[in-house]
Amino acid sequence: MILPLIRRDAMRGLRAAGLPVVFFLIAATLFPFAVGPDARLLAKAGGGMLWLAALLAALLPIERLVAPDAEAGILDQFTVRGIADEAVAAAKIAAHWLGFGPPLMLAALPGAALLGLDGAALWRLEAGLAIGTPALAALGVTVAALTVGLRGAGALAGLVLLPLAVPLLIFGAGAFDAGGSGALRLLAATALLLTFGAPFAAGAALRTLRD
Repeated sequence: MILPLIRRDAMRGLRAAGLPVVFFLIAATLFPFAVGPDARLLAKAGGGMLWLAALLAALLPIERLVAPDAEAGILDQFTVRGIADEAVAAAKIAAHWLGFGPPLMLAALPGAALLGLDGAALWRLEAGLAIGTPALAALGVTVAALTVGLRGAGALAGLVLLPLAVPLLIFGAGAFDAGGSGALRLLAATALLLTFGAPFAAGAALRTLRD
């Protein structure tokens, strides 16, 4: 039951990945118009902007992560079959990452070119996204589970998720400095904590839906 769930949600995410990717590329295209044509300024600030765009792109599908299955009674069926809520949450995190993480990393290639990032900066961007996007997926599923069924869940999810993702944004952007290996290690530690802790928090939130 878990593997079909991952496959179904991942395919659903890939079919809807166009919107986050387009949003990401539009942000990368408009940023030079906002700060001007200074190549050094673009290269210095572009990494942080791309990370912010990645964070917001991960937020776009948040209303579709848990709510449809909760409303259709699919989560109750998993419980009846003896599948732990934490396992369901972990499957949804994996599927959410598969649906938006790799497409976002591919979109970062033209995004970096638009901002004039060199090869070293591009490598640090891709490494940071590979480390940080699973944590963004974990936060997205957790917040979706916490806000499912609430009025204005999408807006509320954004208000909850954005502060929680600030450490990822800080360390991801900090990894663009020449000596950013320390920030990359802090990003990895933060992402590891969030990714492995999120299924338990999301599982507890899913249990409250049945109370």
